[in-house]
Amino acid sequence: MKGSARRPSGQAVLGAALITLPLLLAVTGPWFAGEPGPRGVSFTSGEGHWLGTDFTGRDVWRQVLLGGRSVVVTAAVATVLAYLVALPVGLVAALTHRAWLEEFLMRPWDVVLAVPSLLLMLMVAALLEPGAAGLALIVALVNVPDAVRIVRAGAAEAASRPAVEAMRMQGESWWRMAVGYVGRSMLRTLAADAGVRLTGALYLVATAAFLGVGVAPDAADWAVMVDQGRTGLFVQPWAVVVPAVLIVALTTGTNLLFDASLARRTRGTRRGKEARDVPAGRTRR
Repeated sequence: MKGSARRPSGQAVLGAALITLPLLLAVTGPWFAGEPGPRGVSFTSGEGHWLGTDFTGRDVWRQVLLGGRSVVVTAAVATVLAYLVALPVGLVAALTHRAWLEEFLMRPWDVVLAVPSLLLMLMVAALLEPGAAGLALIVALVNVPDAVRIVRAGAAEAASRPAVEAMRMQGESWWRMAVGYVGRSMLRTLAADAGVRLTGALYLVATAAFLGVGVAPDAADWAVMVDQGRTGLFVQPWAVVVPAVLIVALTTGTNLLFDASLARRTRGTRRGKEARDVPAGRTRR
């Protein structure tokens, strides 16, 4: 029992340790990268480069400092946008008593869900040629169908409880039922899904950059660095290994933090239930 009680704390510490360096590099890296050279990049040669240079002569460490913000910010924005659509749609679909409205809200997303995510990204990118903002919108669109189904399933379970029916009979507002009760009841589900959703968004953003969607082929981007450096992996491994490790650390650490948060909430709920079960004037031994 003691080992299991310490385990979530260990997960939180490990998760925080894993994401600290990638986040610091993504947020503050461009401030320490120095002034760009010709055409916005730093072409260098000779000694004095911690991680060496890539096949075009650019300083790998400088590329690492510049390449994290696009990946992290785009994935985070895409995740937030996906939930901004999924939460109201899923809640309305779960709480409405009109079958036609539920079908109208859910069926279009099933069509989007049927199209493979990478194929959808490539199709939209071929038509719109998006930048970073457009890539965030595409990744959000890819994630919305799954998020809507998760929100609807969690909300439908909470909405079927007697407490919701009692709130309806008392004339409570839709907002109080949907957000005040149903929304709070599904926080654990949303927290678990958010970790997976953010990891999936990071994967899609990195994959899009790897394929040249939304970023320039010579952009300072961790995923682009992996793509460009993979052919010379055994000649200059740092240009591939460092950005790849940073992406893996960020995704793994994010999931560990969400898992630790869920475990902590579960323990707190269990202890609260045990405390309520103890008769008045008595204590457990």
